[in-house]
Amino acid sequence: MEYTEILINIRKILRSLNLESKKIQKEYGVSIPQLMCLDYLGSKQDYRATQGDIARYLNLNSSTMSGIIDRLEIKGFVARLPNPDDKRTVYISLTSKGAKLLDTSPQLLHHQLSKKLEKLPKEQIKQINDALYILVQSLNIEEIQASPIITLEDPLSVIREE
Repeated sequence: MEYTEILINIRKILRSLNLESKKIQKEYGVSIPQLMCLDYLGSKQDYRATQGDIARYLNLNSSTMSGIIDRLEIKGFVARLPNPDDKRTVYISLTSKGAKLLDTSPQLLHHQLSKKLEKLPKEQIKQINDALYILVQSLNIEEIQASPIITLEDPLSVIREE
């Protein structure tokens, strides 16, 4: 295999993510991280969680999470509700409008990939992971924080200049 084939395959993955992100934004008016926030709330038994819970799940910092929740609240997809037992805690709750959006939105690429990966033998998963880690090491980007959720919404400006 030539090195250019590796680069082409990486480019295909990035391009498909970019196309998915643009399609979701155009058709549903939300970003992939916003949709993932709604998806997380939809998976909770009472359709609510704290901002910290959501941020940990999405592996996002607090300020990024605040922006996502602010935009979802403005669109009416979530509501901030006080915790009756602890006034310092606020729950982020999925609204009926947010639930309707979830019902009509497509399954995201990272869900599709997760399902496919679950079917692979453990040895093959290890091979894929090892190969990707070699690429990460080769690019000297081990310290960059990343979410397990595949999205192009992450800022690329954190890559160190050498």
